[in-house]
Amino acid sequence: MVVSYRDAGVDIDKGQIVARVAARLARRTKRPEVVAGVGGFGAVFRLPRGYRRPLLVAATDGVGTKLAIAQMVGRHDTVGVDLVAMNVNDILTLGAEPLAFLDYFTTEHLDPTVAEEVLRGITRGCRMAGCALVGGETAEHPNSMRAGEYDLAGFVVGVVEENQVIDGRKVRAGDVLLGIESSGLHSNGFSLVRHVLFERARLDIEARLPELQRPLADELLEPTRIYVRLVRSLPLPAIHAMAHITGGGLVENVPRTLPPKLAVRMVRRSWPVPPIFRLVQRLGPVAEEEMMRTFNMGIGFVLVVHAAAADSIVAAIRRHRIRAWVIGEVVRRRPGWPRVAFVD
Repeated sequence: MVVSYRDAGVDIDKGQIVARVAARLARRTKRPEVVAGVGGFGAVFRLPRGYRRPLLVAATDGVGTKLAIAQMVGRHDTVGVDLVAMNVNDILTLGAEPLAFLDYFTTEHLDPTVAEEVLRGITRGCRMAGCALVGGETAEHPNSMRAGEYDLAGFVVGVVEENQVIDGRKVRAGDVLLGIESSGLHSNGFSLVRHVLFERARLDIEARLPELQRPLADELLEPTRIYVRLVRSLPLPAIHAMAHITGGGLVENVPRTLPPKLAVRMVRRSWPVPPIFRLVQRLGPVAEEEMMRTFNMGIGFVLVVHAAAADSIVAAIRRHRIRAWVIGEVVRRRPGWPRVAFVD
C-alpha cells in the first residue's frame, strides 16, 4: 500500500487553500513599499521615502494562553488582532512606524475555516496598524498538540529616523507619566485568569456576571488595543519615553524606559480599574501586588512626557475618544528605593 503525507497527518491540499486565502487577505494590507509579499520564499519591501538615516526595528511575540479561550468558544476572529497588537505596540515604544508583518500558525490538524478566521483578524490588525502582511507560515504538527489546538507567533519590522528614536535618554526627574486606557486584559496573564475563573471559581465561559456588562467570553476575547495611529499622531518630540504594558504590568514594564538613577511614583487611584480585573482579584483571591505585576490593570500604554506638555497631550488623546490620565511622575531614585512605587 502506498503511503502519503496525508496518512501521516499533514494535508497539503488544505495548506494550499489556506495559502490562497492568506494571499487574498494580504492584498488588503499592501503598502506601496511592498515589492513581493505572500507567496514567495521571502518578502521584499523598500524603506519608505522621506527617511534620511533610517533604522530598522524588529520584534516578535505571540498571543499566549488567550488562545485557549478562543478555542473553548470556537471564536477565532479576534486573536489575530491580538497577535499584531502585541508586536506593533512593542516597536512603537521606540517611535517606529510598522512596515511589514509576518505570522506563524501551527496546529495539530489544519482546519481551513479556523485558519481563515485567524487570518482575517491578522489582516484587520495590520490595517489598524498601517503595516503590510507580507508573509507567514502555516504548519500541521500531527500528534504534537491536542485536537483543535493551534498556536500563533508574529513578527514585525518597522522603521524610525535615527535622530528620532525614543529610548528614554531624555527622561528627567519631574517628567509626568500619562496612562492610556487598555481595552481590557489584552493578551497577558491568561494562565492566571483561566486558573481563577475556570478551575477555582468554575465559571461557565458564557456566564453573565453582575460586574460585567457583557458575557464573560466577550470580555476575555476583547482584542488588544493597537496604539500606533493614536501615538504617532501626537507630538513625538515632547515624548521622552514610552512603555507597552504587557506581562509584568506597570511594575516591570515602566522601568524598562528609565535611566538607572530614576524611578517613578504612581498614584494608585488616578485611573479607573476595569471590572474584569477586580473580578479576577476577588475570585482568586489574588493579592494587589500580584495583580499589579501580572496585568495592565486598565493602562495599556504609558507615555513619559515633559510636565508642561502633559495636559495638551492628554487632550489630544481624548480627541480620539480614548481615555488617558496623569498617573504619576518621575523622581530621583535613592538607594534601596523600588523602581516603581505606588502611593494613594
